[in-house]
Amino acid sequence: MSHEGIRIISEDEARRHDHRYKDLPKDAVEPAKVRVHKTEGTGMEIDWKDGHKSSWTFRWLRDACPCATCVEEREKDGREPGTAKPAPAHLLPLYQDPPRPLTVTPTGRYAIAFGWNDGHTSGIYSWEFLRRHCTCADCSSTLAP
Repeated sequence: MSHEGIRIISEDEARRHDHRYKDLPKDAVEPAKVRVHKTEGTGMEIDWKDGHKSSWTFRWLRDACPCATCVEEREKDGREPGTAKPAPAHLLPLYQDPPRPLTVTPTGRYAIAFGWNDGHTSGIYSWEFLRRHCTCADCSSTLAP
């Protein structure tokens, strides 16, 4: 019997995985109000219909891009959404503009898309993705190992 392709995970990782993929109530993934602080360059806030409030910095959103290319790159490096790519240790750090959206576009009734100042435009951030990756203290403590 072959075990090729079977991945063994820790109990903590299984708990985090279960939390991320359990069904969420409809009101938990429908925004009541969305505020994108594009001019200020700070990030985005969502008030959900179930009363929860979430916020993300533009840095976190760019590092969590859900497009196939970014997801594949993060998985290859073993990074969670929102975790920055480590800078190569052998190169001198160069100044890089902080991530800012040049465009913000609603995508149907289910998502929002950003056109970033680094030229990246293919990430579609679904409401469900954003709620599952809420960075508030309550949600972060639920996901902590």
